[in-house]
Parts: sequence; structure tokens; C-alpha cells
Amino acid sequence: MEFLGTGRRKTAVARVRLAAGSGKITINGRPFEGYFPVESQRALITQPLVLTETAAKYDVRVKVTGGGPDGQAGAVRHGISRALLKADANLRPALKAEGLLTRDPRMRERKKYGQPGARKRFQYSKR
Repeated sequence: MEFLGTGRRKTAVARVRLAAGSGKITINGRPFEGYFPVESQRALITQPLVLTETAAKYDVRVKVTGGGPDGQAGAVRHGISRALLKADANLRPALKAEGLLTRDPRMRERKKYGQPGARKRFQYSKR
């Protein structure tokens, strides 16, 4: 049986497939350690599996697109949490308490006209 979950963060979208297995994580056809070399990102991704003590129970296959490394890591975490929920509804209180089921609403603020960025202003010269 395979469980699907979609995770989003900033502009990154992760499609997660959870299947019974030994705990192998594959991202875009590459091993998990190769795709995310930064330890903090790996810890972020495995958080829902460690929290629910299901790390060795499922094999995780992920296709992730858009955004940067941190956004993608957040999207994968969200997707894994949602897939775990479909696998076992009893995990909901634990996942919800850690805030893993909530989509992070923070997005990049758009650049405004008449200035170089979202908040920064062009240099002002009084004289």
C-alpha cells in the first residue's frame, strides 16, 4: 500500500510517496544525503518520521520542484507529514502538536515599483 502527500513551502512543491519498507529516503531519484548535504535540512525532513517513530517502517520517495534548498526541505517535511496522516490517522495529535500539518504561509514579498526591492529605497540625496 502506498500513501501520497503533497507538501508546499514558499514556491517549492513536494510530491511524497510513502510505502512500507526499511526507511530509505529518495529525493528526485537521488539518495537523501546527496540531495540535501546540509545536516539541518536533513534533520528538518526526518522530523515527522522521528517524532512518530516510523523512520524504519516506511520507504519515502519524493519528487520536489521549485524554490531553493530550504524551501524544498520544508515542502518535503510537510508532504511526509501529510502522507503519514493518510497512513495512520492516529498520528494526527502528535503531528499537529508539533505544527507539522500547518502550511507555512510566509512568502517572499514582491518588489515594488520606484524602489530596488520590496522594502529598500533608492539612495536619497538631500543636496
